[in-house]
Amino acid sequence: MAKILVTMPDDFLHRIDGVASEEQRTRSELIREALRTYMRRNVLRNNQKANNNAQILEELIG
Repeated sequence: MAKILVTMPDDFLHRIDGVASEEQRTRSELIREALRTYMRRNVLRNNQKANNNAQILEELIG
């Protein structure tokens, strides 16, 4: 598994560590899950935009 270096403010890191601790997860697990969630939402958002654009185009060309 690859390792990355991410820079963030100390207070934000403390908040992340607090959530990880409450959920009994590692910091890495929490961050991976957050990124997976972000990527899923981004795909859904892009699909919705594509559907909206297709509907607009369909209305324009009749």
